[in-house]
Amino acid sequence: QVQLVESGGGLVQPGGSLRLSCAASGFTSDYYAMSWFRQAPGKERGGVACISRRSYITTYADSVKGRFTISRDNGKNTVYLQMNSLKPEDTAVYFCAATSVSCSLRVAVYDYWGQGTQVTVSS
Repeated sequence: QVQLVESGGGLVQPGGSLRLSCAASGFTSDYYAMSWFRQAPGKERGGVACISRRSYITTYADSVKGRFTISRDNGKNTVYLQMNSLKPEDTAVYFCAATSVSCSLRVAVYDYWGQGTQVTVSS
């Protein structure tokens, strides 16, 4: 059974940091590009960051470039999202996803999704 389980979300003050983790099971995650998406209330789900199978390629949404870093440990079947300098507009549910095609921030190409973890940035 394929599972992606996110963790690490929570409440943080503006300017703070959080590290999200996504543990994959039931499939060989190093055959897949992995990404983080987010969805705020009333908004569409959008891509945040993507990392290719061997970590050679990373892609970021313009809104998070220079603040967020995606990484992966294929030995642990885990993907991470280090989020620094957080802003209130980063508040959303963050989802982990896996795709068998190349790295992309398009929702439609993803095969597997996690249930999400809430990130709230507020003073």
